[in-house]
Amino acid sequence: MKKLVMDLPEINDYRMVEGLNQLKTNLAFCGKDIKVITMTSSVPNEGKSTVSVRLWKLLSEAGFPTVLVDVDLRKSEIQKKYQVEGIKEGLNHFLSGLAEYEDVVYETNIPNGHIVPVTTLLENPSALLEDPRLGELLDRLAEDYRYVIIDTPPLDNISDGALIASMSDGAVLVVRCGETSKALVRQSLQQLDRVGCPVLGTVLNRAEIRSGAYKKYYNRYGKKYDDYYGAYYGGNTTEKKAGIKE
Repeated sequence: MKKLVMDLPEINDYRMVEGLNQLKTNLAFCGKDIKVITMTSSVPNEGKSTVSVRLWKLLSEAGFPTVLVDVDLRKSEIQKKYQVEGIKEGLNHFLSGLAEYEDVVYETNIPNGHIVPVTTLLENPSALLEDPRLGELLDRLAEDYRYVIIDTPPLDNISDGALIASMSDGAVLVVRCGETSKALVRQSLQQLDRVGCPVLGTVLNRAEIRSGAYKKYYNRYGKKYDDYYGAYYGGNTTEKKAGIKE
């Protein structure tokens, strides 16, 4: 199997780490029948792809064979953002009949983590996404992996995301705090409901903890978190707080 190298910097924000860990744990409690998971949002720039990649990495490193499928054929950012090197053929080749399953599923430098990337962006990929080959690909991946994480286009204005969700066991909706209106979120939930895709949960992204007991708790917890791991691994606590990797 061909191998790709992805540049995934460590996350130094413990609140984000804890949130992602909770998401991973919650998915595990959804049951063994939940394998193909659509990650989507209402509009662009809500952090959908970042959450998708980080969740995929967490699940893989936890020992679950997990594959990330990039289906955002209009505006994929994964290859550029994470400096993915070594891609020759991707999802667009498979859906066009120019490549087979073994050609587009890549091993990565993340243990247990595989990826089906996109190589060429398209203005109107709807015809490709409606091809039966996409469903066949997802079915095969569900047989080979414990989790199939699908990074889809946003649900607003285009049908791609809802179409892909209809082939999934469930969806996670990423919402950017303070930016996405309740009406848009409600509309997205209704779209998922119409195509028969259960909503496994929502992720409130970029939320700020401003004041009150919650903030005090996290500040206190964060200090203990840094002190504990700094001592445990023999690292310098000050360096860890500053986000400096050893």
